[in-house]
Order: sequence, then C-alpha cells, then structure tokens
Amino acid sequence: MITLTVELAERSYPILIGSGLLGRAGILDPWLGGDDVLLVTNDVVGPIYGEPLQRLLGARRVETISLPDGEAGKTMGTLERVLDRLVEARFGRDCTVITLGGGVTGDIGGFAAAIYQRGVRFVQVPTTLLAQVDSSVGGKTGVNHPGGKNLIGAFHQPACVLADTDTLQTLPDRELAAGLAEVVKYGLILDAEFFTWLEQQAVALRRRDPASLRHAIRRSCEIKARVVAADEREQGQRALLNLGHTFGHAIERCAGYGQWLHGEAVAAGLSMAARFSERLGWLPGGSSARIEELLTRLDLPVRPPQIDPREFLAAMSMDKKVRAGEIRLVLLRDIGEAVVTGDYPPHELLEELRATFMAEV
Repeated sequence: MITLTVELAERSYPILIGSGLLGRAGILDPWLGGDDVLLVTNDVVGPIYGEPLQRLLGARRVETISLPDGEAGKTMGTLERVLDRLVEARFGRDCTVITLGGGVTGDIGGFAAAIYQRGVRFVQVPTTLLAQVDSSVGGKTGVNHPGGKNLIGAFHQPACVLADTDTLQTLPDRELAAGLAEVVKYGLILDAEFFTWLEQQAVALRRRDPASLRHAIRRSCEIKARVVAADEREQGQRALLNLGHTFGHAIERCAGYGQWLHGEAVAAGLSMAARFSERLGWLPGGSSARIEELLTRLDLPVRPPQIDPREFLAAMSMDKKVRAGEIRLVLLRDIGEAVVTGDYPPHELLEELRATFMAEV
C-alpha cells in the first residue's frame, strides 16, 4: 500500500493507494467518527462494492443511499435526497459520510457532509480512475446548475481517501480513458518527465497494466496533494489544476450534462488550450500536435462537438476563474509549465473558436 499525505496542518489526511484495500479489516477505523455511517454510492458501483465496504464497518449503524450514476444526476434534487436520509436517520454531528463511487458520487456526498449540521466527517472511496487521481483529493464538493458546472458547492476536506486499484478492473473502457485525461493534465501543468512517461506507457495504461496504473495514480496524487497543500481554496496556484476545464466545462454544459463524460470533455479542452497557447506563440510549435497524439492514443477526443460559438463563449463566461467579466484561462508556456492568465487578446480567442467550430461568432 502507498500512503501519501495532503498536508493541511490539523486537517491533513492520508491518501491510501493499493490493491485489495477493500478487503483489509480495520483499514478505515482510524478515520471514522462515531458509530453512525451514511454510505453514499450509486446504482452501478453499490451492487459490486457495497457489501465489501460494509464488512469493513463492522457493527456500526450503516444507512445506505444509492444515487443515479452520471453527471445528469448531479443536482440539488439529488443532494436533497442525501440530506433527507441523514435527517431521517437522526444522525448527529459525530456521524461519517462515506462516498463509494466516481466523481459525481464523491462530489454530492461530500457536499452533503459539508453542509449537514454545518459539517460532518466524510471519507472518500473512489472507484473510477478519474476519481482516484483527481476528484477525491482536495476537498472540492458540489453540484451542477443549469447555468454552469459545479457552481454550487463548498470546500470540505475528507478525513481519508482510500483508492483500491482493484476497482479499476470493473471499469468500462470509456470510463478508464476518461480518467487518463486528468492524468495527462498533471504532466502538462507541472511535470514534463511524467508526460513523456505517459507517452511511453500509453499502450500499457489502456491495457490496465497494474504497475503502470499504480504509478500513474501515485504521481497524479503526489502532484495534486502538493498543489492543494500550497493553495487549498484556489486563490492562486491551484487554478492550474483546471487546465482544459474552462473549455471542457463549456462542452459539458452545451452538449448536455451526461452526453460527454467529464474526462472526455477535459481531453478536448486540453487540446483546445494547447492549440490556443500555440496560436499565441507561447507553446513551442508542434507541441499541440504531440499532446493530441497522446490523447488520441489513449482513445480520447481532441475536438469538441459542433456548438454555436456564441453559446460556447457564454458558457465559458460562467467559469469560476472569471474576474470582472474577464475569462481567465489556464494556458501552456511549455509541456510541464502552465499559467493562469487573462493576458491574451480577446479577439485571438474568438479566432481560435472560429477555427475550432468553423463558424462565425
């Protein structure tokens, strides 16, 4: 088992990564509060891993709620169902919310834990690659709004993240690829050597080679833990973790939540950010083609669906990095070197979108 730590003083917590962790008796005991547990899972993962997880909880009182799988269910209505279950069970502030599933389950369950009785303990048990390398770490929780993705939420750090890599063996190929988009992101923002390693290991990763996946998860979590420790509430450096996301979130909203997986939209967003960086003369020539080649080898899209550019720009303007109406983007100076900036000519962004969508703004 690999143990990493997100260093946040008295709120520091471990990330446990390894095979067979859901079969290790007592592994969660140090991270639970009282004897009451709400297990938040989804209709796909619950039937597979719900029983093994409940065995880890021993004689504790466990209530379970199963949510719809997918981004379309990441709503205030679903959040209210989780809160209703906590109230109906008469759980107090010493309860623990455990989220078992992908990023949507973790975001909703974590948000419920953040606001129930002004905050209760929660534990993340991510079962998708995307959740293991990204969404389960860092304390971002929330739900979508028709006006934009993740507009309603809170920062609420987990007590522990338990990533059992065996759960990836039941993950559909499309979901595995979606998680690899976030892995590529880490190499692009801060670690050129890791990006090169991903180019070398693309085939092994798609074949689910355990050693390759374990290293990819570990390195991704190391990078994210370091960034979160330095900037927990995204006042500066943490925004780098959103490379590709301003474009990607706009794709998700415009295409309809659930039509594209989050990682697929991020992959296309990474490509769009790289090509725009190259247009500005920041990214060395040929780099965007190199990035797109890796994404393609990982079975990820590099172009968005056809969307009216006016609608796309409006969706981008609801990004959480917008300041005083200015769309701030995460762009690349080089592979392994990202910046958060609004220092680009707005007309260049319009030209890039014209080229992308082959339509007039």
